[in-house]
Amino acid sequence: MAETSMTIKEEAKHLVYLGRLSRLLTTLTSWAGALVLFINVLVVFTSVIWRYALQSPLHWAEEVARAMMIALVFFGVATSTGRGGHIGVDLFLRFLPENVRPYVIHASRWVLLLVSAGLVVSSYDLVQAARVQTTETGLPQVIYVIPVLVGSVVMMVAALEHALRASVRVVVLSGAGILGLALLGYLKLSLMADPASAAAGLMLVCFVLGILAGVPIAFTLGMSAMVFFICDPSLPFVFFSQQVAAGVDHFVLLAIPFFLLAGAAMEINGMSTRLVELIVRGMGRFRGGLNMTTVLSMAFFSGISGSKLADVAAVGGVLMPAVRRAKQDDKEAAGIFAASAVMAETIPPCVNLIVMGFVANISIGALFIAGLVPAACLLVLLLIAANRFGGRINVNEAYPVQRSRIQLWLGAAVGLVMIFMIGRGVMMGIATSTEISAFAVVYAIVVGRLAFGELTLRATVKMFIDIAAMSGVLLFIVACATSLSYALTIQMIPQQIAELLVGIGMQEGAWLFLLLTIVILIIFGAVLEGAPALIIFAPILVPIAIQLGFNPLHFAIVMILAMGFGLFSPPIGLGLYTTCAICGVEMKNVIRPMAKYLAVVMLGIIVVALIPSLTTWLPGLAGY
Repeated sequence: MAETSMTIKEEAKHLVYLGRLSRLLTTLTSWAGALVLFINVLVVFTSVIWRYALQSPLHWAEEVARAMMIALVFFGVATSTGRGGHIGVDLFLRFLPENVRPYVIHASRWVLLLVSAGLVVSSYDLVQAARVQTTETGLPQVIYVIPVLVGSVVMMVAALEHALRASVRVVVLSGAGILGLALLGYLKLSLMADPASAAAGLMLVCFVLGILAGVPIAFTLGMSAMVFFICDPSLPFVFFSQQVAAGVDHFVLLAIPFFLLAGAAMEINGMSTRLVELIVRGMGRFRGGLNMTTVLSMAFFSGISGSKLADVAAVGGVLMPAVRRAKQDDKEAAGIFAASAVMAETIPPCVNLIVMGFVANISIGALFIAGLVPAACLLVLLLIAANRFGGRINVNEAYPVQRSRIQLWLGAAVGLVMIFMIGRGVMMGIATSTEISAFAVVYAIVVGRLAFGELTLRATVKMFIDIAAMSGVLLFIVACATSLSYALTIQMIPQQIAELLVGIGMQEGAWLFLLLTIVILIIFGAVLEGAPALIIFAPILVPIAIQLGFNPLHFAIVMILAMGFGLFSPPIGLGLYTTCAICGVEMKNVIRPMAKYLAVVMLGIIVVALIPSLTTWLPGLAGY
């Protein structure tokens, strides 16, 4: 008994040391990610100034920005892994017996460790291969791959610490379950004459099991791709980390963290609270005024932050206390938040518009413009529904202490100027979306600081750290989805799906193909998340749509709206889970009151799908 007690104490001591190491490494990557993000903003901003003001472009700027982009992603995802900040679908876990559920939940921690370890092994070989290579401008190629190795090592340490932080029984049995599944896969491969033929099947099994077990989305995708590269002996394992890194090695994707940063700066500056209060005091006297405020606020902030979940957090954190003070139904408020987030999917600078333009080779500027009229249509429909189904409120109850009108209008004006700057820059073709987003960051920090004085140095540093981590989570999903998409392409799966869908479109009509696209994106938008669904399906579906006579802008906007509908729909939409958590309500209580708003949104999506001119008219006027 004494020996057993001593062993437990030694294990606890080792776990303490491992925890300290993990926290130290996580702190280092969080500061490194923030620094990389700050330098990247300066590099992009400076390169634009040099090109336009001094007529002397910085030829190295884009390569440096891309290298720091990879560093940002892997430092950010390492930080989030240490913090436990990844999102998975836990709906299916509720159907498991209570005595089994803890083991399945803990097994996902072992998956994080396995994927991280796979990236460490693969990226080490990648670093060795890149040591003697240089970029087009003569920079060492290793600057692109060292952050992959460093971030993966920190991820592995953090994942190991999380995997060991539970009771011995849970740790051992969940680990044994993962080991057992791995041995079954190995036996299947060893018994086959051609192991590569089983790669696609095992990849699919890993994907399904990962989703059902609630493994975070990025690691479900990464695990599936990793298993494929392990199973196919004709492909070097170094391809795994190479494809993951290649998924975010694109200058255009820098617009995502930049717009997130600009939106966070405006929120910390207090603009969100001022704007929401202004709208409530203006709309409160109407029937459904608080619901209408939710719709309008989500539309406004979608033109700033770029992330729908960030929009819900910004507006929900401010508006939900007012909802409760005004004695309104918080379940219905959460439902209209989710429905409004679907409406806002096509309001620039939405992250998914940027991802769609990137993967489908469509002008991001054109997509920004094409999404405006469809969003306006959904906005009007939701405002009508909010007015029809909502009740009246007492504004003085919602806001017992009120700011002066001048303060409120100043907050709105600062935000409107930034939206105008983004929209004008895109329509005039003055700069790329990434360059415009860098200007938006500088504007939000400098002007917001001068106008409100709430963005202190300490708050600014914390903002860069938090946005670096958030960007890492979002873009690591993109990276792993790209790796999985590469594996699917090798297996000729997209080509087979394309042939099937082309046949359906030719025989049954193009509109049936469009209907199938909406259904597919709703389902996979709910299960995956916005970016992975678009990365996997857009390269397949957009060329088919063009072949069947659809305008690519019209088809892309329909895809994004359908994906958003799935993301914020019950019972498994990840976006709806997050919305309910932010609003402090349970999903089961939100489904009924939000059903009418989802029906309105679906009506709007159908209208947009059936009337292509709603998406093509405005881009045509702008010359696209």
